Formats: sequence, C-alpha cells, structure tokens
Amino acid sequence: MLPTLRRPGLRAIGGLLAVVVGVMACSEAGAGRRGSGPAAVPVTAAPAEQRDVPFEITAPGAVEPMAAVEVTAQVTGVVTEVRFAEGDEVRAGQVLARIDPRTYQNALQQAEATLARDLAQLANARRQVERYQGLAQSEYITSEQFEALRTTAEALAATVSSDSAAVDHARMNLEYTTIRAPISGRTGSLLIKEGNLVRAQGAVPLVMLNQTRPILVRFAVPASYLPLIRQHQGENLAVTARTGAGDQSLEGVLAFVDNTVDTTTGTILLKGRFENAEGVLWPGQFVTATVVLYQERGAILVPVPAVVDGEEGPFVYVIGGDSTAVPRPVQVGRTLGDLVIVTLGVESGETVVTDGQLRLVPGALVTVRRTAR
Repeated sequence: MLPTLRRPGLRAIGGLLAVVVGVMACSEAGAGRRGSGPAAVPVTAAPAEQRDVPFEITAPGAVEPMAAVEVTAQVTGVVTEVRFAEGDEVRAGQVLARIDPRTYQNALQQAEATLARDLAQLANARRQVERYQGLAQSEYITSEQFEALRTTAEALAATVSSDSAAVDHARMNLEYTTIRAPISGRTGSLLIKEGNLVRAQGAVPLVMLNQTRPILVRFAVPASYLPLIRQHQGENLAVTARTGAGDQSLEGVLAFVDNTVDTTTGTILLKGRFENAEGVLWPGQFVTATVVLYQERGAILVPVPAVVDGEEGPFVYVIGGDSTAVPRPVQVGRTLGDLVIVTLGVESGETVVTDGQLRLVPGALVTVRRTAR
C-alpha cells in the first residue's frame, strides 16, 4: 500500500508568509537608514554687524554742588527779619536776613563826627603852616617853632586817615546787618530764626547755600585709562550722568582730572560739569557716570553668547552657505552691553551661532530656529 501524502495546512503557510514579509521589511528599513544623512542640529544665530561705537568708561558717581557756602553773620546782633524760606532758590546779592542795625548806625555816626572834628583841626593846622612859612624864612620865628607847627599838621593828617578808616569800618559793619546771598543757589535748613542772637563768625551758620546750576558729578575710573584720558582731555569730552529714578540722563562735559592717582584704590578722580537747568541732579545723589573718549570706527560686533572659551582661546561657530557650522578662532575686545567687539576672525554679515554650541561638532549641519536680535 502506498503511503498517504498530506497537504500543508493553511495555518502553516500563513506563518511562513509572515516571516518572509518581516524579513523584507527589516531589510528595506535598514537600507533606508543607511541611505539618509545625520539630522540637522537646531541653533540660534545672529549676523555680525559693523558700525561705529564709542569708547566709553562707566563708573558709579556722586553729585556735588559747584559751590557750597555757609552763610554766617559777620556782626553780632539780634535777627529782626528772615526773608527766605527753606529750600528756596536765591540769587547772588539777594537779601536773606537782617540784624538790628541801631548799634552800628550809632557807631557810624560817632566815627563820622570824629572825622569831621579832626578834618577841621587839620585844616587849621595847614593854614598855620602856610602863614608861618614866610615868617620862618624871614627868621621872625625860629625854625623849631615852624617845625612844631608842621609836625602838628602831619599828625592831624594821620589822625584824619585813621578816622576815615574807622568810618569805613563802621559803615561796613552797618552794611553787614543786612545778610545777602554770596552766590546763587538753593537754601538748606534754616538754623537761626527771627529773635535769635547771632555772633560775628559764630559756630552756627544762618543757612547752608548750595550752587546747583551748574553742578558737578565726581567719579573714579581705573588709572589704566589715564593715558587715554590725557590724550583726549582737550577735546571737550562728553560725560553722561544717569539717575536711578526713571533712568533720566543728562549730558555734560569733563571738567576736572585729578593730579594724583589714589594709591589705595588705583583710581583717578574725574568730575563732569552739568548745566542742570531742570534741577534733575541733586547734591549727594548717586548716579552712573559715563565719559566718552572717542569713536571707534567700523567695529565688528557679535552677541556675547556667540563667543565660546576653548582650550586654545575664544572661538565662534560660523554658519556657511551650506548650513554647516565651522568653529573659527577670534580675538575679542571690549564688551558693549550684550554685544562684544571682535577684532579678528569674523567679517561683517557672517552668521554666528549664539545658542546651541554644546551640541555642535565641526562641520555639523544646522538649522536656524530663530535669529537673535
């Protein structure tokens, strides 16, 4: 009897087909992976720009008055009148207060009377000298008598001169009973009021007067900048003072460079002069001062994050026309806010990577997700 032949079942055929299809799919997927390149790295980039930038030195500063005067009484007496309010703006020569003048009026009258008496005596003595001069030449009187007359006249002339000085002094004291502002400025707290007794050159001033228009800003910069400052000092260097409140800024000029470097801090003191017409700056106020020494022409600027510190020095990734990033060594200069000057290594218009450098290798393909401004 011949053996019976069995036909394969449908379940076995289906399993075989599934294995074949799976092997073909894996082969096609592997071939697809081998045929595609590496994925592009997303980065942020910005163009290098060329423009003129100022060479600036910025330092914290403090405002001080152009002049500060303690207004004190120059004669002793009782204050009878105060003609200003605390915090007023006053002009040079304006009356601030008055002292009881009666004592000094009497002293002036007495000095004037003494002068008038001595002037009369001097006039009489001179007439006698003229009258007896001829008699002395004719020897009707002795030379000793004539010399005594002339000596008396000379002594009276000296007395009149002294009297004139006394009159001037009394008149000046009387004028001092009216206290005037020696400079234009703003008054501070009133320390002596009506009815107070003040003394000549007393320890307590009437008021403190600060000249605020114009006004000064003092600030110190590193002494290493001194050669540049001296080189450009005669060019009316611009100084900017920026206040903290509202970020207001005023323009002035450099007015003073100290003649000594502070050996403790290694700095040199500078002062800027500001017209301060609107009264923005106030004595004792803290500001940020910036002096502009010169304009640097055609500087190449890139964002600060674009510069990476490497083992061989700073470098940037430059994106080429084929969208690949290539590292390039650079030399950097000053930092201007969020930008840095590149003195060598980058040309104007080239695109540099500002974020994503850690994921890059030389020649990596990149895609710019956004451009930094």
